[in-house]
Amino acid sequence: MIEIKNLTKKYHDFTAVDGLNLTIETGGFFGLLGPNGAGKSTTIGMLSTLLLPTEGEILIDGERLDRKNTALKRKFSVVTQEYSMRQDMTIEEIMEYQGRLYFMPKKERRERTRELLEFCDLTDYRKRTVRRLSGGMKRKLMVCRALLTNPEILLLDEPTAGMDALARRQMWNLLKKLNRNRLTILLTTHYMEEAESLCDRVGLMDRGRLEEVDTPGAMIGRLGRYAVDQETDGDMCSRFFKTQDEAVRYLTGLKKDASLRNTTLEDVFLEKAGKYLEKR
Repeated sequence: MIEIKNLTKKYHDFTAVDGLNLTIETGGFFGLLGPNGAGKSTTIGMLSTLLLPTEGEILIDGERLDRKNTALKRKFSVVTQEYSMRQDMTIEEIMEYQGRLYFMPKKERRERTRELLEFCDLTDYRKRTVRRLSGGMKRKLMVCRALLTNPEILLLDEPTAGMDALARRQMWNLLKKLNRNRLTILLTTHYMEEAESLCDRVGLMDRGRLEEVDTPGAMIGRLGRYAVDQETDGDMCSRFFKTQDEAVRYLTGLKKDASLRNTTLEDVFLEKAGKYLEKR
């Protein structure tokens, strides 16, 4: 279990993360959502110990996480936004190099590499250099590399950024399979559809503060499961309803063109983000 208590990161007079409190159960799939600059990547940086918190602490199964606790740090693997692989190395060489960095025995790293490349559908490309891989294949390779040491917790910082729709779906399927195997996953993303599809719980983050945590379904239910979109004074706006009957009655009473659809997590975030901004 991950317990984050009053986690804060300040840079001079700027607060990137402000008093974050969060618990993620073992085997959970948690999504940290928010726009660019919300503090998501800074949070990942502190969980990976690349960044030191200004205040607060992180506990893993009750034990305090810090840079000196190497045994605890080995429970984590991180997939960053940036591609951090040499372009002239093949997939096999990337995996071999990673295994040697962690002093894995030769037989173990070779067997684990074979399993992971097969799991991620990269076996046929194992001799191909990184520069010849598609963006989606590079992202999958980064996940493979992160999984080589059998981590208990996987930190994913916007892992599908820049992917096309097909590659993104392939990554979603991969992450779902990993989570079914009881791997604890913390995902940061600004793709609301991604979080709604993957995560059992999500947190909405804005300007360094965690504003709300719940299941995607519960958040959508509180806003209203049905949305009516209509144009008002040249702008598209939405109204939300708890039941389909309420939404249909409202829709049929409108004189202007309008449409009925299911509410999404993106609707929740846009509604909430507006309220958060009004507070500031």
